[in-house]
Amino acid sequence: MKLAEVLSGYPNRLWTLSKQVGVTHAVARMPEEVNGVMPWDYMSLLYLKQRFAGHGLKLEVMEPGLDMQKVKQSLPGRDEEIEQVKQLIRNMGALGIPVLCYNFMAQFNWMRSSTSIPTRGGAMVTGYDHEDMRHAPLTEAGVISEDRLWSGLEYFLKRVVPVAEEAGVKLALHPDDPPLSPIRGISRIITSADALKQAIDLVPSDYSGITFCQGTLSTAGENIPEQIRRFGKLDKIFFVHFRDVRGTPEKFIETFHDDGQTDMFEAMKTYCEIGFDGPVRVDHVPTMEGERNDEPGYESLGRLFAVGYLKGLLEGARKTAGSGPVE
Repeated sequence: MKLAEVLSGYPNRLWTLSKQVGVTHAVARMPEEVNGVMPWDYMSLLYLKQRFAGHGLKLEVMEPGLDMQKVKQSLPGRDEEIEQVKQLIRNMGALGIPVLCYNFMAQFNWMRSSTSIPTRGGAMVTGYDHEDMRHAPLTEAGVISEDRLWSGLEYFLKRVVPVAEEAGVKLALHPDDPPLSPIRGISRIITSADALKQAIDLVPSDYSGITFCQGTLSTAGENIPEQIRRFGKLDKIFFVHFRDVRGTPEKFIETFHDDGQTDMFEAMKTYCEIGFDGPVRVDHVPTMEGERNDEPGYESLGRLFAVGYLKGLLEGARKTAGSGPVE
């Protein structure tokens, strides 16, 4: 298992802290356009990879890739966006960046109704209550149906999966967060483990799989160890988001990694059982004392706690399985 962390594009304190707690691999957002060099261009990705390498980190995942709103909403111009994605994939393959994490959430990404809910010791977490959103106005996109999204996803995959196969880049689909449809008139289609399976079956390929987001699937009511086994047997888990929640799709809160509704040790033992050796990163951590909550879910101190907790679980799981200490 490759211990990863999502990091900014340039060295900062979190890069150093991540190395100090044992992170070995980087997950990167798309670079900014600089002097006409587009984010998906070879040189843009090369510079990004080399910055991480100079800090002793291997760039393993691009997340979440390009925004692709025209693709997701089946709007004019989607073919041009798909060409950009193809170029991104080709360049990732040429540079040895093996995983592209993407989602098919139209109009907005992960959604919360609050980003400052108090939890243990006064730390703050994010949460969602659908009652707060029932009367929220439609977005500028109006109503988007599930059929439209499924059609758009199939159109997209038919065009990019062959390119991913040629480039040797794994496409890791992230489930919709919250796993609830619709929100503000925008349908969500990847709201369960079965929906994830349906999506990757649209265009079957060894290079089309999933980001196993424990928090989202737990919110959806899935049995996490059972689903790890299910997708692990299919060799479809390309990337793991290690986090937890308490609640249901209609009302839930994020939690400290040791305080949610999932048996996290059982989950880790199951990853070891299936032989998962891909990247895993902690996700959506609490904001702790002294932090401003400018980036809810992504401040630093909660990440350090979560990485330490993950490493302890992993060492325990490996020793239980007789496979030795964490590397």
